Amino acid sequence: MNMRIVAGFLGVVCSTWCQLEAQGYAGDESAVEPTNLIDKPTAGMDKRGSFAVSANFYQRGGVLAGISVGVFERFMFGISYGGTDIIGPSVIHMNPWPGVQAKLRILNEGSLMPAIAIGFDSQGKEPYIKDLARYTIKSPGAYVVASRNYAFFGNLSLHGGLNFTMDRGDGDRDMNTFVGIEKSIGEEISVLGEYDFGFNDDHGNAVGRGRGYLNLAFRWNWGKGLVVGFDLKNVTKNQQNVSVGNRTLQIDYVGTL
Repeated sequence: MNMRIVAGFLGVVCSTWCQLEAQGYAGDESAVEPTNLIDKPTAGMDKRGSFAVSANFYQRGGVLAGISVGVFERFMFGISYGGTDIIGPSVIHMNPWPGVQAKLRILNEGSLMPAIAIGFDSQGKEPYIKDLARYTIKSPGAYVVASRNYAFFGNLSLHGGLNFTMDRGDGDRDMNTFVGIEKSIGEEISVLGEYDFGFNDDHGNAVGRGRGYLNLAFRWNWGKGLVVGFDLKNVTKNQQNVSVGNRTLQIDYVGTL
């Protein structure tokens, strides 16, 4: 009886999975808007009825998983949770609370104007620093971001925004700004870059050293909604104990029911 229940459950899952309409967001052929660059948001949205599942693998055996859903055409919502030492022999240390994300697009992209969105994202990146009540890479917090797309030997998109993080246990409560770029390379690959000026991570007990954070990445669309990427973060060595850069792995799945 138990095997029949398991077989029936797997059949339902398989049937549902096979009915999904999925498409990745990397490359020239993508019609899906990336909702984030590397650590920073874009004005891109999950379409109504679509969803995105993500997993980020980072230092100290860290794993951060999340899911976001397009609730309306101009509003999306998501949650995320993770921790360090999930991979490896050490005791697991989970983040103190889940991350919450919400984004509202207030202006669609026009012939001259960029798309503009406002949002909130409480999820920081990398290990949580308990003594400073912050993540290694602070969460965006409340933000406003503008994105503009161009047809330039494929797809080219530019992004820029302001953010005010909730990770302020280190005493640095300044507003921050960031910029980013994405360029498609052929039908399946996109390269990305972003620069976080780090104005909210350069004094008090902050771990930043006043150089800002330069992050680079690529995304490879494997088809059927699966996107795999590699990030090289903090190339500017804005924190101690960074040699070439912090390497992380990103896996995303984008689908529509």
